[in-house]
Amino acid sequence: MNATLTVDPKKYTRLANRVVVKAIETEEEYDRMVAAVERLMDKGEAHLSAEESALLETLAILVQAYDERRNPSPSVAPNESLAYLMETSGRTARELLPIFGTRGRVSEVLSGKRSISKQQAKKLASLFKVTVDLFI
Repeated sequence: MNATLTVDPKKYTRLANRVVVKAIETEEEYDRMVAAVERLMDKGEAHLSAEESALLETLAILVQAYDERRNPSPSVAPNESLAYLMETSGRTARELLPIFGTRGRVSEVLSGKRSISKQQAKKLASLFKVTVDLFI
């Protein structure tokens, strides 16, 4: 989704009114929002108008917030998140050298002896295309 697109407030309001955008409080509202997200996603990102992209992003945030309230994920240590992402993506410690600088630092981070800085967390999030919160 591209945040730099210009959104027409009238068009966006018409789209949002079809879904009734608000905090999700019930399973029925959740199902309705998920269905709306799926309809927009089925169109394909390249075929969405600026207003549809903005609405999709808003709905996704609302769905995620409801999911997190109902099913809080267990806290996972940043180094464990990194190790999991490396394993599932097939990345090696060598590929993290541009982020951490030395093999020793990579090893210390993966073993939990060294924490991940905010700057490193941002780079890792970009590399793995995940939220930066996994590494902080």
